[in-house]
Amino acid sequence: MVFLLSSCSGRNTLEEYDADVKVTVADVDRRKSTEEISVPDPENLRGLSTERKEHSYGAAKNGKPHSISVEAQKYFASLGKNAFCYDTVTKEKVLYLTFDCGWENGCTSTVLDTLKSKKVPAAFFCTLDHIDAEPDLIRRMINEGHTVGNHSANHADFSKISRTHMASEIIECETRLRDEFGYVPSFFRFPEGAYNENAIDLVCSLGYASAFWSCSYADWDVDNTKGADYAFDKVTSRLHPGAVILLHSVSPDNAAALGRIIDYARANGYEFRALTDFPLQ
Repeated sequence: MVFLLSSCSGRNTLEEYDADVKVTVADVDRRKSTEEISVPDPENLRGLSTERKEHSYGAAKNGKPHSISVEAQKYFASLGKNAFCYDTVTKEKVLYLTFDCGWENGCTSTVLDTLKSKKVPAAFFCTLDHIDAEPDLIRRMINEGHTVGNHSANHADFSKISRTHMASEIIECETRLRDEFGYVPSFFRFPEGAYNENAIDLVCSLGYASAFWSCSYADWDVDNTKGADYAFDKVTSRLHPGAVILLHSVSPDNAAALGRIIDYARANGYEFRALTDFPLQ
């Protein structure tokens, strides 16, 4: 099986682009070159570990990451594959705001309105279904300077599928973003946080950084919402310098609390940065 692979850079600021201007291929940074190559080591002949891991971050408190996040970041760093769950390099109190988008629940426009008003960059990790179902939202994310990340075509469990299947999941999603929006993502998020060493290696071989997280809460069940105050308390109590925050765009609680979360973080000395500013190896 053959895919088009390359590397790219993304947009970094909210001020650089006008949300009302149509996205074109020429308007965005593209992969510098493309070439047809086979999936690297499709049979995993190097014997990289295929033991299933489920990313766990622990609930940070008192402005410090949980020990589980600390150990996870050490493991990612040991692989040397541009996988990360929080920033251990930047000295300032920085935060990276990210959202997972598998389907739409009418909340994403509110989230984008808040981000635009507060001038905060975010990353949206989108599945192929979401991209196809919500092209106007995807276009708005790109035009307003946010990062659009690859969350796979079918939300597959990357700890259980072959390297060829992984590549297909990633490239199918990437191709849609390139062909329909002139945008090539450079960050990947494993569905359900399920991965192994073999999977991280494959993602890296396709030119992606694997973005995990160190600050989150159970916000994906829209049948069990608990209100904006609950979302605010959960997120703000778990902030720490360098945190990669994961929220789900389907949550009305997140949409309602987001402005207050941003204001609280800034009042406590935090700065929101784009994921494209993350200090990769």
